[in-house]
Amino acid sequence: MLKNISATRLLILVLQGALVGLGAVLPGVSGGVLCVIFGVYKTIMEFLANPYKTMRTHLPVLVPFGIGGAIGFLGVANVLSVLLEKYPSQSVCVFIGLITGMLPTLFREGGEKGRNKTSFIAVGLAMFFVFVLLFGLKIFAVSIQPNFIWYLFCGFCLALSVIAPGMSFSTLLMPLGLYEPFVSGIGHFEFTVLVPGGIGAVATIILFAKTIDGLFKNHYNISFHIIIGIVIAATIMIIPVSGFQTVKNSLMNILCFVVGVMIALVLDRFNEKVANQK
Repeated sequence: MLKNISATRLLILVLQGALVGLGAVLPGVSGGVLCVIFGVYKTIMEFLANPYKTMRTHLPVLVPFGIGGAIGFLGVANVLSVLLEKYPSQSVCVFIGLITGMLPTLFREGGEKGRNKTSFIAVGLAMFFVFVLLFGLKIFAVSIQPNFIWYLFCGFCLALSVIAPGMSFSTLLMPLGLYEPFVSGIGHFEFTVLVPGGIGAVATIILFAKTIDGLFKNHYNISFHIIIGIVIAATIMIIPVSGFQTVKNSLMNILCFVVGVMIALVLDRFNEKVANQK
C-alpha cells in the first residue's frame, strides 16, 4: 500500500506526524492546526467521514503520519515535559515560528475557490470567538478531581483538537487541572485514563467527523477561513509574553521563532515539490 511513496516522502510524513504529536502535548498548541498547516487535515477528515471509501487512497499517507504522531505524542512526551520545564518560552516560540512560517500556505489554500468579503468576516468572527473562549477559560479557571467521567471529557477534547483546528485540548484542560494527570496517564499507559479517554475520543470522531467534512465540501470558503481565523487567534494566545522580560531571553525566543519559521519553509517547499510531481 505504501510502495508508491518514496522513502523521503515517508520520512517527511513521519516527521510531520511527530510534530503534530508534539503539538498535541505542548500547552496551547492545536494538533489540528498543525494538520492543516502540513496539508493533511482534509485527508484525515475525508478518511474519518468515509473510511471504507477512502481507505486505498488515504491510508498510504495516514499510516506513516499516524506512526509519527504516536511517536511524538507518546515517545517524546517525557522529553518535551523536561524541555517545557527548563525552556518553556523557547519551546513554545519554536512552534509559533512553525505555524507562522506556514500561514502563507494556509492563506493560499484557503483562497483556492475564491475569496470575498464573507471570507474576511469569517476570519474576524473566528478570531473573536477564540479570544473570548480562551480568555474566559483563563479568567474562570477552576480545579476539579479527575475521574472516569472527566477522562471521557478529556478524550472528547483530544479528538476535538484534531477535527476542529485551533481547539487545543491542553488549553481546555489546563484551567480545569486535568491536563497533567491525563497526559501523565497516557504516557504511563494507565488503563484508568486510556479507556475513558479512548471512548471519549472515538465517540467524538463518530459524532462530528462527517459533519465537519460536509462543511468543507459544501462551504469550503467560509469553513477554511474560519480555520485561518482560529489559527491566528490561537497562535497569538500562546505567545509567552513573560519570556520576553530580559534581553537575553528575548533574543533566545526570537532565535527559536526563526528556527521554527525556517523548518516550516523547508517543509512547505518539500510539500510543494511533491505536489508538483503528482
